[in-house]
Amino acid sequence: MEHIKEKGMKLLFFLTACVSIAAVVLICIFLFASGVPAIREIGVFKFLLGTKWKPENNLYGIFPMIIGSIYVTVGALLIGVPVGILTAVFMARFCPHNIYKPLKSAVNLMAGIPSVVYGFFGLVILVPFVREIFGGRGMSVLTASVLLGLMILPTIISVSETSIRAVPESYYEGGLALGASHERSVFYTVLPAAKRGIFAGVVLGIGRAVGETMAVMMVAGNQPAIPESIFSGVRTLTTNIVMEMGYSTDLHREALIGTAVVLFIFILIINLSLSLWGKKVK
Repeated sequence: MEHIKEKGMKLLFFLTACVSIAAVVLICIFLFASGVPAIREIGVFKFLLGTKWKPENNLYGIFPMIIGSIYVTVGALLIGVPVGILTAVFMARFCPHNIYKPLKSAVNLMAGIPSVVYGFFGLVILVPFVREIFGGRGMSVLTASVLLGLMILPTIISVSETSIRAVPESYYEGGLALGASHERSVFYTVLPAAKRGIFAGVVLGIGRAVGETMAVMMVAGNQPAIPESIFSGVRTLTTNIVMEMGYSTDLHREALIGTAVVLFIFILIINLSLSLWGKKVK
């Protein structure tokens, strides 16, 4: 009887894994079957390197959106990664017991807040702040980067803290035995041992930043032009799809699906590059 149960559970796990793989494959087939013909009709270089997005004139250049996505993602990482990793170190090795639970609950709450709520926060708080300090409209690359930096914090903090706590205590004790202080033992023995887990958290944060739509759409300005500075408005690949898919038809709709294909490849390249870099570091 136990043998039958074990075989049944193995079969169940296998089927669920197949469903996950099939879902990814079907999404890929749909995207490429619908988007690649449009990219071919428009022209690969005109589509990828064109600087004009004017569907009414049959101009479909997504280069400004590619640049916008890169700017916003890099800005979010510059803000979110240091804060997230240092917060994880504090929670794992420095945080007093009486404030750990409230802090952990706050991080978990941040992870559960809907994107539109973050967007309202950025629209009401961040946009006026940036407008008051730096001038302009306030809806800019900087505002979107700060907001996305806040949004990726829970992912980076949770994964990094778990990785730091998983490091054997002997690493830390070995540092102390060699005469290192508490801080040096944490930063020179524990953190290097947890770098793969921390790296995984950063990769997940990048995925969240690249794929975020609603919050960015509310604070970025949504201008389909290459931003001249971090205080200029910007439109990302995701917001371009969401803003126009509702009323698009024919080639316009297919061009938006082609934008999704580029976004998919963009995320795939980032993940593969970071994975190869992580293996090289190891």
